[in-house]
Amino acid sequence: MQSATTVRATALPSVSDALRAMESLLMGAGQRTARRNAWTAVLEDRRRAKDRTEAQHVLEAVASRRPQAT
Repeated sequence: MQSATTVRATALPSVSDALRAMESLLMGAGQRTARRNAWTAVLEDRRRAKDRTEAQHVLEAVASRRPQAT
């Protein structure tokens, strides 16, 4: 007769979870906050650059139009 065995599956941590764990071990709270703030600033700069590029394309498209003859 076979006895029933319990199998427990443990979820593997994601890469970002592993990096956060390493970060918490290696950095103090102030350093973590500074790094996160810096990354947030990078993402915001990228967003603004994308918005500027889109606005420039719109302005160039409007400027390249010739007035319609009436």
